[in-house]
Amino acid sequence: MDASVKHAFSAPASATALPRPTREEAEAAVRTLIAWAGDDPRREGLLETPARVAKAYEELFAGYGQDAREVLSKMFREVGGYDDIVFVRDIPFYAHCEHHMVPFFGKAHIAYLPHDGVVGLSKLARLVEVFARRLQTQETMTAQIIDAINENLGPRGAAVMLEAEHMCMTMRGVRAHDVKTITHRFTGVFAEDRIEQDRFFAMISRR
Repeated sequence: MDASVKHAFSAPASATALPRPTREEAEAAVRTLIAWAGDDPRREGLLETPARVAKAYEELFAGYGQDAREVLSKMFREVGGYDDIVFVRDIPFYAHCEHHMVPFFGKAHIAYLPHDGVVGLSKLARLVEVFARRLQTQETMTAQIIDAINENLGPRGAAVMLEAEHMCMTMRGVRAHDVKTITHRFTGVFAEDRIEQDRFFAMISRR
């Protein structure tokens, strides 16, 4: 496995260090799962599937090799005295549930009140990607996004809301369709002031 692949799959600091399987071992595991599901990994249509899955995982879980601090490292302080809400709505994301390893997807809404400058708007979308491209729960992802904003931007307050559909509910189990899960968290001024919370929700619903 080359260095770029190892970097893409580097585990978070909180994870217990385990020897990383080789690509060959990963592909063998995929063949085992195919056989366990009831199909024959040797048939023509599935021969290349283990290699494709391993390659797809490099992209789907690239967030393990990305650093939120680096994404938010560059701030702009010449903002003409602007100190009101910076709000980015409808950031699409695709993540994988850590319980069943099936997708959940939806939109993220992020707002913060600048203290000492602002960050490029695209960086907030990149921040969502950092945490979405890992095995996740929606609750944890919500907390990770807002914690990264607070730690790296030092705003007067921040607000994050995620709304998502979980395939672990749609494809299996209760098989409930079109069900949205909503999570949100407020810090600073947003946590202390109901008016700011109402502004945040109003900006989300405004179309």
